[in-house]
Amino acid sequence: MHLVLGIESSCDETAAAVIEDGTKIRSNVISSQITIHKPYGGVVPELASREHLAKIDYVVEEALSKAEVTLNHIDGIAVTYGPGLVGSLLVGIGYAKSLAYALNKPLVGINHLEGHIYSVVFENPPIQYPALALVVSGGHTSLFLMPEEEKYKVIARTRDDAAGEAFDKIAKLVGLGYPGGPIIDKLAKQGDPHAVKFAIPRMGDGRMDFSFSGLKTAVLRYVKQNNIGPLKPGEEPTKEVIDLAASFQRTVVATLIDRLGAAATEHNPRTVILSGGVACNSELRAAAKELCEKLQIPFYVPRPILTTDNAAMIAAAGYPKLLRGERANMSLSADVSIKLQNVDVEDAALAGHVRYRL
Repeated sequence: MHLVLGIESSCDETAAAVIEDGTKIRSNVISSQITIHKPYGGVVPELASREHLAKIDYVVEEALSKAEVTLNHIDGIAVTYGPGLVGSLLVGIGYAKSLAYALNKPLVGINHLEGHIYSVVFENPPIQYPALALVVSGGHTSLFLMPEEEKYKVIARTRDDAAGEAFDKIAKLVGLGYPGGPIIDKLAKQGDPHAVKFAIPRMGDGRMDFSFSGLKTAVLRYVKQNNIGPLKPGEEPTKEVIDLAASFQRTVVATLIDRLGAAATEHNPRTVILSGGVACNSELRAAAKELCEKLQIPFYVPRPILTTDNAAMIAAAGYPKLLRGERANMSLSADVSIKLQNVDVEDAALAGHVRYRL
């Protein structure tokens, strides 16, 4: 039995988890900051880092208690070191390094996006490669081709807003509150998704990248032209607002599925993964499942609690690295702009020949 303690503090959740042998969750504790940031309509970095400082010790202790282990039982520690908010990341990294040093335990730093990809390992069969992973959250919207385990090639990314960020901004625009994703998802079920016609954004250079700033501008223009909102606190959404939410969500989902379908057709993956906070969106989950059934490709998506930022996914991503002896030293620090790409993938790569970037 190999136990990994995961620590995640990249944004506004303070999280710790204990994972057994890479795929069994012994505990998964998340302290959310939604109520703190809600009045501001988004995450305030300074407030986030202060809250991490206040909660991280308690969260780690609770994770150990729920797993019915002590720190002496832990075989290794995995901590998020980027991307994210620098102040928030440093809290988790500092705490993890202190534990590793004091207890003489091995430590590895984990890319937050790799953690999201590993969020599917707990409730699905082993990932078959090559795999295609769509990671959609408040800060990221990217498509990764994985020719083999822990090998990643970015084949599409957002050029401006992430999908989750767009949800939050539109919700704030019409006065729906924060976080916008769950609110719009709930309202969209009551609305007409074809009431407002928004175009699916496409790149002029023909690449599969995402862009949501144009859609956001189109919604702003529609709101101004039709004198919609913002709603006052406690005011019930009007039919116009509900239809707008449904139409906006339909366009975001259609954009994501359009790129996912194109990538799956081109690369012929053996597994498709959907992860990240926006993977909790009911319409996106249903559309991605339908696409994969049509293409006859196994579809993996984590249960909702594992789509948001959590430490179980960080521990799972750290498990294979710790097993093969990978270690981070005490100089480990936050890297807010770290990229998840470690191979150049050509046709040969899909046959098992991977050419590493220097």
